[in-house]
Amino acid sequence: MTATADLINSLPFQRAPCPCGKPLGIDECCGRFFDESTWPDAAEELMRSRYTAFATQHIDYIVASHHPDTRGEVNRADVERFSRDSTWLGLEILSTEDGQPGDDQGWVEFCARYADKQGEHLHHERSLFRREKGRWFFHSAHAPKGTPIRHAQPKVGRNEPCPCGSGKKHKKCCGAAA
Repeated sequence: MTATADLINSLPFQRAPCPCGKPLGIDECCGRFFDESTWPDAAEELMRSRYTAFATQHIDYIVASHHPDTRGEVNRADVERFSRDSTWLGLEILSTEDGQPGDDQGWVEFCARYADKQGEHLHHERSLFRREKGRWFFHSAHAPKGTPIRHAQPKVGRNEPCPCGSGKKHKKCCGAAA
């Protein structure tokens, strides 16, 4: 053996982190659910494992993790094509609402980035998860609520001085244009 081979063989094995974004290896994180011998304990954990299943083409898991009430809406061939033809670039969990082991339903809002032949895409969704017989399932996807517009400064009242410095009331100056 060469010195380089000896050095490489002496290094601890480096596992790639799970596609869901957690620093664990896939077998320790989301991959442990793919054989369906164990199931996620929370809605966010199921969301992360579904993203990883898309990224690694575990189509049976994606279908099995759909709620029985909505599983019939899943077109397996379309899911498989989408998974295979996409390069998965990252998952960001934006918020969770309920979805813990003692809950019966929960919401997870997330952004998933992926690329395909048309370019890079951002998929933003608020997903409903329901727990049935102790097991979490993806139920349905919803458009996220619009992000409220936040102004850098407080709103100027109609009868207040115009912030442009003219000395006129806002309603007679810049507010008249609005």
